[in-house]
Amino acid sequence: MSLLGRDYNSELNSLDNRSQSPSESSSSITSENVHPAGEAGLSMMQTLIHLLKCNIGTGLLGLPLAIKNAGLLVGPVSLLAIGVLTVHCMVILLNCAQHLSQRLQKTFVNYGEATMYSLETCPNTWLRTHAVWGRYTVSFLLIITQLGFCSVYFMFMADNLQQMVEEAHVTSNICQPREILALTPILDIRFYMLTILPFLILLVFIQNLKVLSVFSTLANITTVGSMALIFEYIMQGIPYPSNLPLMANWKTFLLFFGTAIFTFEGVGMVLPLKNQMKHPQQFSFVLYLGMSIVIILYIFLGTLGYMKFGSDTQASITLNLPNCWLYQSVKLMYSIGIFFTYALQFHVPAEIIIPFAVSQVSESWALFVDLSVRSGLVCLTCVSAILIPRLDLVISLVGSVSSSALALIIPALLEIIIFYSEDMSCVTLAKDIMISILGLLGCIFGTYQALYELTQPINHSMANSTGVYA
Repeated sequence: MSLLGRDYNSELNSLDNRSQSPSESSSSITSENVHPAGEAGLSMMQTLIHLLKCNIGTGLLGLPLAIKNAGLLVGPVSLLAIGVLTVHCMVILLNCAQHLSQRLQKTFVNYGEATMYSLETCPNTWLRTHAVWGRYTVSFLLIITQLGFCSVYFMFMADNLQQMVEEAHVTSNICQPREILALTPILDIRFYMLTILPFLILLVFIQNLKVLSVFSTLANITTVGSMALIFEYIMQGIPYPSNLPLMANWKTFLLFFGTAIFTFEGVGMVLPLKNQMKHPQQFSFVLYLGMSIVIILYIFLGTLGYMKFGSDTQASITLNLPNCWLYQSVKLMYSIGIFFTYALQFHVPAEIIIPFAVSQVSESWALFVDLSVRSGLVCLTCVSAILIPRLDLVISLVGSVSSSALALIIPALLEIIIFYSEDMSCVTLAKDIMISILGLLGCIFGTYQALYELTQPINHSMANSTGVYA
């Protein structure tokens, strides 16, 4: 997979200056991957698969609980609105990057560069002087977001592994709905996280594209297979939803906002994907097609999952599946898919941090530093998962804190800064201001509510605990 890594020697050659800042290093690497017309690059189908894979992760499985937090009517409508808004902001980001590329006569401008170059042309003197901090801010948010995704992946895999292992002795061939029964876990969830840790460290050491493309294909197959079985189950015998609220409490709606923004995980990969295409001018069609599929999938899974499980809906829909070998295999397949997807999400922070770290040492130490930083970052995501083992709340927190800024706030502000001096219409200006305000409010109140819930005692009927069901 072309987005997951490269040969180590080519990574060293991409360092133009050994004293580059982290953002400068990441910019040189991103620019290196440009495929001029006619040269090898991603086809439309390959780009579509990558786009779908970037957006279909653990957040998707948390959508039934998100719909529960918003209400049976408000949830799907709000999810559709957020999806359309997110796609619109992706288009804004693409247009801003293309406009800056043409203005500055550059082949490619990444997210951080677009922010910096736009601030350099801003009328405000202070912003022009500190334009480089725009790139630093985007790089920092990308690191936080992607490492947050990786931390969630740890929790997801550990939750499902714990449930599969500790229920193995009561797993049967007959698939029946789960009955609520509080059980005491045999081993702490953190033990399972530590068990997964060394395998993920070995995974991120792999930088050979051919090897990673095999893993990516395996992840795609397992994800599609598990999603098919999940839909097959939740569409059977859906109860009449007369007892489900159409609108939930406003406090839980704030958690819905964070989860919904989190699920649209691909905003950080939009520009690199377009950059990697053989024919970049076709990316708009791929984006609209891919994101339409994603939004429809989100709404259907979230709504049907909540209607199926009602008040018993868990942080991940896989934890609601029957305790039989067929659906235990679903958890295993999706966990395998998430395991290999970890490398894709890990790619973004690694490409920002590692080149800077390598540039500070001699070439003889470069490989050691590279592998050490990779190991340290994976351990950091594991420690974060251990400290806050609440899948639903961490998803909402990451979505509120950083995903809202990257997906909503910054693209809207970029359009204002870049096009305001070029006769921007009042409608466009008002639209961008409203998007920025919405993103900011969601960020502030969503973060507050997620942090507040984290300080409260764990309600085991709501937490992502495998001891809830038998």
